[in-house]
Amino acid sequence: MLISVVIPVLNEKENISALTDRLTEILSRYDAFEIIFIDDGSTDGSIELLRSLSVERKRVGYLSLSRNFGHQNALRAGITAAQGDCVIMMDGDFQHPPEAIPLFIDKYLEGFDIVSGVRDDHSTSSETPGFSKQISSRLFYRIINSLSDVRIQPGAADFRLISRQACSILLGMKEQNLFLRGILPWTGLPQTEIRYQTGKRKHGTTKYSFSKMLNLAMDGITSFSIKPLRLTSFLGAVISILGFVYAVYALCMRLFTTKTIEGWTSLLISVLLIGGIQLLSIGILGEYVGKTFMETKGRPHYIIRESRLPLQNAEPELKAGQRLDKEEEQ
Repeated sequence: MLISVVIPVLNEKENISALTDRLTEILSRYDAFEIIFIDDGSTDGSIELLRSLSVERKRVGYLSLSRNFGHQNALRAGITAAQGDCVIMMDGDFQHPPEAIPLFIDKYLEGFDIVSGVRDDHSTSSETPGFSKQISSRLFYRIINSLSDVRIQPGAADFRLISRQACSILLGMKEQNLFLRGILPWTGLPQTEIRYQTGKRKHGTTKYSFSKMLNLAMDGITSFSIKPLRLTSFLGAVISILGFVYAVYALCMRLFTTKTIEGWTSLLISVLLIGGIQLLSIGILGEYVGKTFMETKGRPHYIIRESRLPLQNAEPELKAGQRLDKEEEQ
């Protein structure tokens, strides 16, 4: 059994060597393994370190993307290059503990195609996220599970194991905005989860800013449901009914009574409310139109500038988004 570990890195030079040592120690108990780092546009010299590591250790390789294509596309590139019977995805900052990998593999050997890691941040030995991070995370999962047709386990991260079958299905999907946390449960393959304690980042700071988290949330919601569009239609219908009722009331007051209706406050509130809902509806519609526009372009998901892969005779330069699995090519 060949085990592949794919690790996207963005300016994680100080963590790469230590993480490689830890992974090698843990994976050495298995028959064969490979570790593939995906340099997603680092500017701190990570690529130079990866070059030297790939020369020193035959089980370590790397892909260097031409620029920053985003975490999900970097994972896609790593999964494409991986040759293993199962592929483990993890981050390169030690917050995904390598010690949990044997638990993933045990579940895979039990017959599960997808084994997802779920953060157990209530543990006293776990690095507890900041208050704002906890609130935004809970809000994210609550919103996406209420609007999406696929349920995502709260606390799920991109720390998981997928089988070769799951890899083949995943790589057959050509959509531009690939939301792995949602697309894998959507497949319906046998899946389970394990709880892990979030490790402490050894060096550097997180690269996942609030804006990136927001973009990920929007991709997740709009990729799996049209409920936001239906919600805006519902709001439009409700506002129209209320407006019609108020119009009838105002007309009756004008025709059958001598009372005048004070209009400034009600008019201002009505205009602001209707205007806000219109802008919100246009924005939601624009998200779907924009995603459709990006899909029609058919651009590659990533471009590989340089590569050196373990355990196979790969060409030094690869085409954009090229599959390296020879069986898939045939």
